[in-house]
Amino acid sequence: MTTAAPRTLTRRTIATYAIGSLGTGGFAALPGLVLVYYLTDTLGIAALAAGILVTIAKVWDVLIDPVIGARSDRSLAHRGTRRPVMLLGAILLPILFVLTFAVPAGIGPVASGIWVFLAFVAAATAFSMFQVPYIALPAELTSGYDQRTKLLATRVVVLTIAILLFGAGAPEIRDAFADERLGYLVMALSAAALIGVSLIISSFVAPTGTVASAPTVSIAATYRAGVAALKRSQPFRALLLTFLLQGLATGVMLAGAQYVATWVLGAGVAILFVSLIGPALIFAPVWAAISRRIGKERAFVWASALYGVAALLIVLQLWWPGAWIYAPVALAGAGYAGMQALPMSMLPDVISHDSRRHKIASAGTFGGVWTAGETTGMALGATVLTIVLATSGYVESVANQLVAQPDSAIAGIIISFSIVPAVIIGVSLLTFARYPLRRHDIEHADSDSVRANLADN
Repeated sequence: MTTAAPRTLTRRTIATYAIGSLGTGGFAALPGLVLVYYLTDTLGIAALAAGILVTIAKVWDVLIDPVIGARSDRSLAHRGTRRPVMLLGAILLPILFVLTFAVPAGIGPVASGIWVFLAFVAAATAFSMFQVPYIALPAELTSGYDQRTKLLATRVVVLTIAILLFGAGAPEIRDAFADERLGYLVMALSAAALIGVSLIISSFVAPTGTVASAPTVSIAATYRAGVAALKRSQPFRALLLTFLLQGLATGVMLAGAQYVATWVLGAGVAILFVSLIGPALIFAPVWAAISRRIGKERAFVWASALYGVAALLIVLQLWWPGAWIYAPVALAGAGYAGMQALPMSMLPDVISHDSRRHKIASAGTFGGVWTAGETTGMALGATVLTIVLATSGYVESVANQLVAQPDSAIAGIIISFSIVPAVIIGVSLLTFARYPLRRHDIEHADSDSVRANLADN
């Protein structure tokens, strides 16, 4: 068998790939931060109903991701590139994102909820059209163990900048307007412009290659391919379940940040968000350096443990509320950087490991299942938060209406921001203990591939 020589990453390739995370990070962060709050405190939708709306929208996303992954693989075979699918998603997403926050004034909570649901489902579908092939690209851009870490660490730096920019800046734009609905609309327009530009630029990093014939695959066959990938790759199962659980933990905290800022700290969300994401920006390259010394897997465990301990410390806000919360939030941010960069740099290792063992090119299928798992975790994060809010007696409101929250609701907000994510992180470390791949598994396999290539030539 002839194996292509490993591609060497250039600075341009790294930069073009990473810039896509401005858009993906913005879309992941902003709805996660403000959408549930928009539903409960601007549109007057009950917390549990808001959680159900967001969850159902995300369930659709989970269902469509494997299909998009298979179509991305087919595009690669028929056209030699994944670019067309990515470009279509990049163009549609900004339009649909704005519509999500463009609910007309004067309609009731039920109609408002339906509007947000339909627009958000469409936006999430467009996002998946870019995100799924985007996740698959690192396995095709380079085959090096450390080069993938470098590529994904750079991506996470940009991702962190995006989360910081959107998470801290967008609510400031919203709050600059006395009319909450207008504020959300201007916020969405500003965010959509940056999301669209970054995704379109990054679409052109998708490599082009040889066009081959590929059979048409039914939707049922697409799901079977995803299930087959899960069955045959134990490393993928362990890594995916771990990432799903950690997405759940971070999703709870992200969705709860606005509530903590408003009802616990009595301040804007920007400072809390900067406290979380600022350290992540600093520590993304630190975790990459640590992983080169001790391996991605051990570094990932360290990062996750740091995040979990920091989250657990926040529960002390129940008895000693105050601004000291920013310190453990910053520690969680430092751990969050490693929790993002290291699993995403392990995913290409898993894909290439599967490809070598089974002689199947299915990066898009893996990317689709991975994105579905990540989406599930983030969606359930919002669901868990709204269940806690509803159970603790949180009072919803419409735009510009003043309400008082009971002590039980304040306690629920703190618990959802501390104990809940800490426990989930602990469980994720148990699932990650079953991840088997190490540096020597990847590097020895790459050496064998090079020797086979030389022998064939």
